[in-house]
Formats: sequence, structure tokens, C-alpha cells
Amino acid sequence: MSEKREKVVLAYSGGLDTSVAIKWIPEKYNMDVITVTIDLGAVKDLEGIRQKALEIGAKKAIVVDAKETFVKYFIYPALRAGALYEGVYPLATALGRPLIAKLLADVAHEEKADAVAHGCTGKGNDQVRLDVSLNVLNPNLQIIAPVREWRMTRDEEIKYAEEHNIPVEAKIKSPYSTDENLWGRSIECGVLEDPWAEPPEEVYKWTKNAKETPDEPEYLEIHFDRGIPVAINNEEMDGITIINTLNARGGKHGVGRIDHLENRLVGIKSREIYEAPAANILHTAHRALEGMIMTKDALRFKETVSTQYADLIYNGLWFSAFHQDLVAYVTSSQRIMNGTIRVRLSKGTCTVVGRKSPLSLYSEKLATYQKEDTFDHSASVGFIKIYGLQVKIQAQKQMDVLVGRETLQLDSIMPPKLKPVKASEK
Repeated sequence: MSEKREKVVLAYSGGLDTSVAIKWIPEKYNMDVITVTIDLGAVKDLEGIRQKALEIGAKKAIVVDAKETFVKYFIYPALRAGALYEGVYPLATALGRPLIAKLLADVAHEEKADAVAHGCTGKGNDQVRLDVSLNVLNPNLQIIAPVREWRMTRDEEIKYAEEHNIPVEAKIKSPYSTDENLWGRSIECGVLEDPWAEPPEEVYKWTKNAKETPDEPEYLEIHFDRGIPVAINNEEMDGITIINTLNARGGKHGVGRIDHLENRLVGIKSREIYEAPAANILHTAHRALEGMIMTKDALRFKETVSTQYADLIYNGLWFSAFHQDLVAYVTSSQRIMNGTIRVRLSKGTCTVVGRKSPLSLYSEKLATYQKEDTFDHSASVGFIKIYGLQVKIQAQKQMDVLVGRETLQLDSIMPPKLKPVKASEK
């Protein structure tokens, strides 16, 4: 009897890296490959990808529809948290990785596989996100990362694919690397590696150039319940439909293009292009709703939480106790986040033009300068006197220092170089 071969579960997208991996892993590790293609909302021909995996050499090809899970357990929690990495990136790719890791671990358990594999490079963020998540979910699984191990350039990968009759879309003359899901599309490599070069229009697939968008703006009313979008223009929709609708309408008006020089977790800066119309619109609307419902102190603290939450996702720490703790705060803060935001989509912009909520802290009678004004103007005199007391005293006691009449001297953080101590002579 022949010796039973070990099995590896490969996260398979149908792209260059993972298609080459189907051939490379058996050659290198003598393992049978089981592919798992996970639909997070951007895969169009799932059956075609499954058949492609089998034709290349996979022993089994599995397809998983994870769109609803992606929206409910990953996208909407990140939206409620206000998670935008470095203030701009809605984390579409990063949010998909912990879910992919979970499904890889699940399939590996079901198939009694000894290892899992992915197509991440050795200097990207995704290797960290997947490896760390898998080590949490099942530390006994061997993790194989062919692209990280084989050290082939992209051109060499394309040649390898051609030599082994592996069909791929990437060409040497247009070597863009892309990733797509419901929440956004990322593009890198090729001419984009020059941060001075303007991205060519060919890299964009979801959004129109602002010059080619309709002259008439489009208005949308987005309704939120506990921080979750539930309807557009009074029409209730499930999460997948809402996101797809906003991607289509936002893309039509050129909304959602992001050109970001990003600080990667592995210590390098990388130029990334993103398309995320729905994410742009929903984050803009959600932030505006918080602005009218939350107190100033709550808003300031939420900004801190949002930054921590975004960093946590970006850095691959989804399955962590810290994340669970942040979720507790976010869930509490969103209990009162009910209302409607009206946005205008026009020429590449999404602008908030209307807000309403039964829980709004905004009072027109307090804000108005008309005769309906109920603000107590006389109270301001005492308030200003007390509020300005500390700086008044400071000016009396410390003004000469504050205005620079004394020489400014700063202590150095670097100690002086020490002379070596000589041993005493006898």
C-alpha cells in the first residue's frame, strides 16, 4: 500500500499567487492540496474558480459563501467602531483576513488536514493577520506560505505559470496586485510603487473619474438603528444589499477613491490605492450621526477607541481579549445611535447635508440667534471669568517666561559619551 499523504488546505482566490501554489506545494512538500475559495462579495465566477483549482491539480475544491457573516461579524462592527486605519483606509482587506483564517481552520478540522496555506508575501500585512489568527484558532496547524518561501519575483511567478500551463490574468506589462470584497478593493504594485506617479485610470474598476460623473448630484438618506445601517431612502435592506447599492451609486459619482502612503505593520511604507464607495459613504454618515447624538467628551474618547480598533484590525489582532474589551465599549456607545443622515454624492465627494435623530443633543432653541433663543446670555459673564481664571493667574506669574524673555534651554535626551574607566595600576 502507498503511504498516505498529508493534506494542506489552501486559501484559493483564483489569482496568480495561489494558482501557482497549487502546483508548487505538492512539489515542495509532497502534500495533497485542498482549496477553499471564500466568497466575501467580489467573486463572480465561483464555479469557474473551483473548476480551475481542480484542473491545476487540487484534490478537492471547496467554495464557501461567507458574505452575510462578513457583514454581520466584521464589517458592521468595524463601522460602528469608526475603524479607519490612519484616518482613511476602511480596512476592507484587513477585515476579511480573520474570517478567512477562521474558515481555513474549520475546513482543516473537517478534512483532517495537517496544514493550511495562503498566498501572502513575506513583507505584507496579510501574512501577519492570517498567521497570528491561525495560531490562536489552532496552534497545531502547520502554516505554509509559498510566496514567502519561494522568493520568486512577480515576473518569475508569471513565467512559472506559463511553463506549467496555469491560466492567470496578470501580465508582465501590467503587474497589478488586487484584492476585492464587499467592503472595498485594493490595488498595488506596478507603476503604483512610484509615490510621485498619478495612478492611471486603468487601476480603477468600481469608481468613475470625477470628470466623467453626472453633473446632477444624487441625494441619499441612510437610516441607522443602533449604529447599523438598515435602510436607504426609507427602503429597508439587508446588509449585503445596502453595501452593494452604495458601492454602485457611489462609484457612479466617483466616490470612494483613496490614494494612501501607508505604514505597514512590518515596518515599511507602501503606496496603496483603494476603492471603497460604500465604506466611504457609511463612515461619513455614521460619523455625522454620532456628532449630533454623543457628548463632546464621548466623541473625543470615541476617536481614541476608533484609532485603537483600526490599528487592532490592521495589525491582525482580531482574536484577542483587547478586541473583546473594545467591543464592549463600542456596543454600549451605539445603543443610542438611531437616526437618519442625508448625503449628497457629487463629483467624487460624499457630503453630509442633513441630520435628524429622536435622540439628538442638538437644540435649535439654544443654537438660534433669532427671537426663539432660550440660551441664558447673562450666564456667560461668570462662566468666562471662572474659565479664564487659570490663564489670568499664569500671565501674572509667568508672562516673562511665556513670551520668551528668558533664553530657552532644553535638556538633551542623549547623555554625553563616557570615557572608559582605567584599572588602577599597582
